[in-house]
Amino acid sequence: MSISVLGAGAFGTALAISLARDGRPVTLWARDLSGMDGENTRRLPGHAFPPTLKVTDNLVTASQAETLLIATPMQQLAPFLEANKTLFARKTLVACCKGVDLSSGRGPAEIIAQTCPSATPAILSGPSFAVDIAAGLPTALTLAADDGVALQQELSTANLRLYRSSDLIGVELGGALKNVVAIACGIAIAAGLGESARAALMTRGYAEMQRFAAMKGAQPETLAGLSGFGDLALTCTSEKSRNYAFGLALGRGQTPAENTTVEGKATAKAVSQTARNAEIDMPIADMVVAVLDQHITIREAAEMLLSRPLKEE
Repeated sequence: MSISVLGAGAFGTALAISLARDGRPVTLWARDLSGMDGENTRRLPGHAFPPTLKVTDNLVTASQAETLLIATPMQQLAPFLEANKTLFARKTLVACCKGVDLSSGRGPAEIIAQTCPSATPAILSGPSFAVDIAAGLPTALTLAADDGVALQQELSTANLRLYRSSDLIGVELGGALKNVVAIACGIAIAAGLGESARAALMTRGYAEMQRFAAMKGAQPETLAGLSGFGDLALTCTSEKSRNYAFGLALGRGQTPAENTTVEGKATAKAVSQTARNAEIDMPIADMVVAVLDQHITIREAAEMLLSRPLKEE
């Protein structure tokens, strides 16, 4: 099967490098080819393109592949698919973004199914940093698809080990919701609340993830896997995580960089509203939204969480 990666951000570039490093032909589509001479100097410098990796800015050419890995930011996924749904008809579309669409509340799988009904949707998610994948470091991810055996073989590489799942909802929600918790953890650490507070936020945040995912029909065990607990552990503890780093900046009273994709911002607002409508208790997500909207201070947020009624775990 032929493979193209659509989107030349750090993660899309890393996936293309890993796939091509094994000697298979891979096409990487970029909107702009500047800084793409032998490596992606703007998004992933220092990682050379393998000889079998072709880079193009021609989407028609890139979309001739049978399997398309969509590595656009989550909030751009719906308009990107809508604009190119004729090109993507009857393809296998693997969403590599993590989040929930702010305007519709949909996840990647639902967006693919509704926008490109003849395509086969899949989700690739889990604990990973682009620099690790590009460097050839061992990484394990979850691939969710209705029948993903062949796709699992196709996308696995020497350093990229894929575990298969049929729970598209659970896999996409694990990757989306952990970003919200990561922002909260970054805020807590930067505000001097301590490692114990972070551990509490991760644990109770994981409980929120499980409640929300169950309400959406996900399988409980999926959230305990790589795309749920695994990604949560990585994202909430490393400054390589854009969401955690964003929370750190907020907690320090800094203005985060505007040109960095932080999927947790939109996801927090989308899931908080959805949970409220469904009467699902998600205090950490609500706190993140209130801080983002500057309705409360960091100290007030901590006090709100600590003053909640005592209850059984």
